[in-house]
Amino acid sequence: MADIAAVLDEHLAAEFERHDVDAAMATMAPDPYLEHVPMMTGGSGRAEVRRFYSDFWLPSWPDDVAVTPISRTVGEERVVDELIVAFTHDRPVPFMLPGIEATGRQVRLPHVVVVTFEDGLILSEHVYWDQGSLLVQAGLLDPSTVPVTGAEQADKLLDPRRRGGSEVMPGW
Repeated sequence: MADIAAVLDEHLAAEFERHDVDAAMATMAPDPYLEHVPMMTGGSGRAEVRRFYSDFWLPSWPDDVAVTPISRTVGEERVVDELIVAFTHDRPVPFMLPGIEATGRQVRLPHVVVVTFEDGLILSEHVYWDQGSLLVQAGLLDPSTVPVTGAEQADKLLDPRRRGGSEVMPGW
């Protein structure tokens, strides 16, 4: 039986460290799909996933992108990662902020990634983040006008004993 966590680690290294589409695709099943749930970006089928990685995903990441793991749960055919993705919004990131030019702002954004495997290879990735938090951090949404937070989400996950953010919201 394949070590699916090791396959996922190789996939992530191909994406974030080596920026190697071929290496990332080598970890994937014959008919994979990728869904960035908040913006419905990604691809279905090998050709679409490859095109997404080549044309949108890998070239869009800022040079200073950093991924900080928070937790990982490994099952028989699924890995769930909770992590923080941090970067400077110094270029367009169309899969997260389509049509938005670089703002130069810092982003620290919690993510949950649910990866399903088939025969030891990645069949699907469902990637979740809080789009409201991203918009606040990019300076595109005023958190005083709607119930949303920014980088405080990441700060709280990195330091769970940090004060603030755990109180019951008024009116709830």
